[in-house]
Amino acid sequence: MTLDLTPTQILVGISALFALFMVWRLGARKVRRAADAARASARVVSLVGRVLLMGAAFVGVQWLVITHPGNPTLLVVVLAVPDMIAAHVLTRALTVTSLDTTSHRGGGRR
Repeated sequence: MTLDLTPTQILVGISALFALFMVWRLGARKVRRAADAARASARVVSLVGRVLLMGAAFVGVQWLVITHPGNPTLLVVVLAVPDMIAAHVLTRALTVTSLDTTSHRGGGRR
């Protein structure tokens, strides 16, 4: 059995394969973008949960020390340590040292 194809039929076949490949790549890009967006939103939710938990822990310890006075040094330490931690976190958050990128384009090591 022989297959006789005209140059036009070959060109149409190659074009169809190319179009199919491009649609597949576009779908892969959309899936990757959706996964990156989901990962970023999960990071934000996780961060908010940790911040709320640590804030509640600090407030609880401070409340206990303030409502049961007796040791002024303990009072100063309990009130000063969260301020120092908050100052450190804010300083690091507001100081931009690098850009976080998840995708690599072009050459280079991966």
